[in-house]
Amino acid sequence: MPLSPSSLPSPFPPPLRLPRPLGTDAPATCEVPQFPPVRVRGGRYLLQRLVRHRRRAVAAGLAVTAAALVTAGPRTTTEPDARRARGHPAVEPVRRQGGAALVTAPVRIADGATVGLLRPGDRVDVIAAEDPSAGGGAQVLARGVRVTKVPEPVQGAAESGALVVLSVPRATAARLVGASATARLAVTLC
Repeated sequence: MPLSPSSLPSPFPPPLRLPRPLGTDAPATCEVPQFPPVRVRGGRYLLQRLVRHRRRAVAAGLAVTAAALVTAGPRTTTEPDARRARGHPAVEPVRRQGGAALVTAPVRIADGATVGLLRPGDRVDVIAAEDPSAGGGAQVLARGVRVTKVPEPVQGAAESGALVVLSVPRATAARLVGASATARLAVTLC
């Protein structure tokens, strides 16, 4: 196959390219033409529009006020609670039943399976059963008291029975603690 003259290598070296000085490769700057300042229709126009559409203005004002009240949240008292402001939980109000202040009392019930049937909110009677060989009998210590909490049993605990938390009057709580030292306690659902 014969070689054409254009396909032959050139006997001359390629032209030498010199680098341009820095900053000369940027395009030329152009000047910003003069123009009059832009005037935006200001507050006077908006005010006139609001006056013409009073109902819309009142509705918008009421919507903004309602949104502000919802985000502020309800207030229970007129002056802020100093303890709540520092991040402490608010003190739970004292509950009363028949004039007596209620307290929460943890009580160990002898039969753990019976406690498994209980749920928070249930009403129970607490009965103390003393040893019959010592001449003791059964006595109702509390009637219709509310179960506040049923804690999970601790794994590997050597104690018999199960714990239940009751909401009872203060005097009844003292009787329950005293009776649990000498008798076995049981509950019946009301």
